[in-house]
Amino acid sequence: MRERSALECALTPAPNPAARMQPIPIFRFSRTEGPGYFADFLDRHQVPWRIVALDAGEPVPESLAGIGGIGMMGGPMSVNDDLPWVQPMEALLRQAVAADLPVIGHCLGGQLLARALGAPVTRAPNVEIGWHEVKVEATPVAREWLGDVPTYRTFEWHNESFALPPGATRVLTNAACPNQAYVLGKSIGLQCHIEMTRELVRIWVHDGVGELSCGAERSGPHVQSTAEITADLDADLARLNAMADRIYSRWIAGLVR
Repeated sequence: MRERSALECALTPAPNPAARMQPIPIFRFSRTEGPGYFADFLDRHQVPWRIVALDAGEPVPESLAGIGGIGMMGGPMSVNDDLPWVQPMEALLRQAVAADLPVIGHCLGGQLLARALGAPVTRAPNVEIGWHEVKVEATPVAREWLGDVPTYRTFEWHNESFALPPGATRVLTNAACPNQAYVLGKSIGLQCHIEMTRELVRIWVHDGVGELSCGAERSGPHVQSTAEITADLDADLARLNAMADRIYSRWIAGLVR
């Protein structure tokens, strides 16, 4: 058999590990809560993904066959609601954690992962809507996922929150809602929304206007108005993207390729 010349070797594209990956399923619970910046990040890093639209009646996979990791977005419902996909999702998440596959849950997704692992999801100490500071816990696990920055400004929109699952380490906190994010092995559950884009903010503010602060009729001390949310949107999103890049980079490092 003829050996390839040095020129032929140089002209042959290097194999792309991502091309052999099965698409990461991203579970969507609500039409208006798509993957946003999470999808942008995966595209930039050549990680294939696909939406599993539970809101449109798509079924939850019964096994982990062909799954190297699981993403979950947010939604306006509660994981305590009697919804047909809650128990199948919890079963799949328990399988994934037991198999050491990375899971990432944004807001409702983080709550669903926590409940699947035995932690309750209850009414939050405070409703949080808008841009709020969160503190990075002073632990090695938190630094591994979030770096040495002591605080981040992130986006919140929730009225429930999770307790920490057994064995999990809290990595983000604030005074309004102490459990903002936790890590368990290769998986992370987030109460805050790091996936926001300008389009997602626009849709949520439009659809959720009744939940926002309106002059003296404030919904609570941690609920912002539309004007407050959008006042410095580009700068807030740029900072949020930097935070998301750090978390998502650590998360994709655990994907099965």
